[in-house]
Amino acid sequence: MPQGSPNTVAPGPGESANCSTPVPFRVLRSRRETHDTFTLTLEPPDLRGPFRFSPGQFNMLYAFGTGESAISISGNPEKPNELVHTIRDVGSVTSALHALKKGDFVGVRGPFGSPWPMSSLKGMDVVLIAGGIGLAPLRPALYGFLARRRDYGKVNVLYGSRSAADILYRNELEKWSARLDIDVRATVDLADESWSGNVGVVTKLIRNAAIDRPETAALVCGPEIMMRFCVAELHKLGVDHGRIYVSMERNMKCATGFCGHCQFGPNFICKDGPVFPFDRVRHWLSQREI
Repeated sequence: MPQGSPNTVAPGPGESANCSTPVPFRVLRSRRETHDTFTLTLEPPDLRGPFRFSPGQFNMLYAFGTGESAISISGNPEKPNELVHTIRDVGSVTSALHALKKGDFVGVRGPFGSPWPMSSLKGMDVVLIAGGIGLAPLRPALYGFLARRRDYGKVNVLYGSRSAADILYRNELEKWSARLDIDVRATVDLADESWSGNVGVVTKLIRNAAIDRPETAALVCGPEIMMRFCVAELHKLGVDHGRIYVSMERNMKCATGFCGHCQFGPNFICKDGPVFPFDRVRHWLSQREI
């Protein structure tokens, strides 16, 4: 029996936001992105049909015999026959997922969580701001904007990474940069001889982006401190807090708000988020020890 092979049949993913039994998905491929990050592509069970999700949602991935972890969906919503997650190898569950090979099985619960507000942004300019692995939860939104490009105004992608070696989806970033209908800019905190682009924190890119203030909405994902500084910079440029959306992925364990690990003020990130309008979490982001 292959590693991680399941011995149960469960309800189909997405049938209920409260599904409690993992559905076995087969690994199609695992690709290394950086020294500590990899992308896992899964195939839905034949009898379950395509896996439908909205950009910004997440799944609970179960490594059989080890445990489960909350992971953002990072694939293309227009390709529901492949379920894609980009994962940082930081613990026992993610290490077990990293060790999986083609043909192995992963348990999937989901999709869960609030999505990026794709429909309400139609007709607006959009800026996507990501730090590090924060580009993964934003990638499905970018796929959505590009698939319906005429529905939106200007699209800016601003991405910050620790170094050139830590950049996610480098080939895709280069392809997006070559397009004439979006503006893609990347920066690194520390540069070496392999990098000839921008150097510095991602907030520097915001200052130079072509942002038409009354018509711009922002989607932001990354470390909390990075998001706070990005929001402050956007607000200086006149972008209202109500048009800034942040993905607050942290400490999610159960996906239903029962365990309490992800409580953030009055909200449970897994149940009420992970995507929030900034003005809804603004107060709590400024409080210590939350």
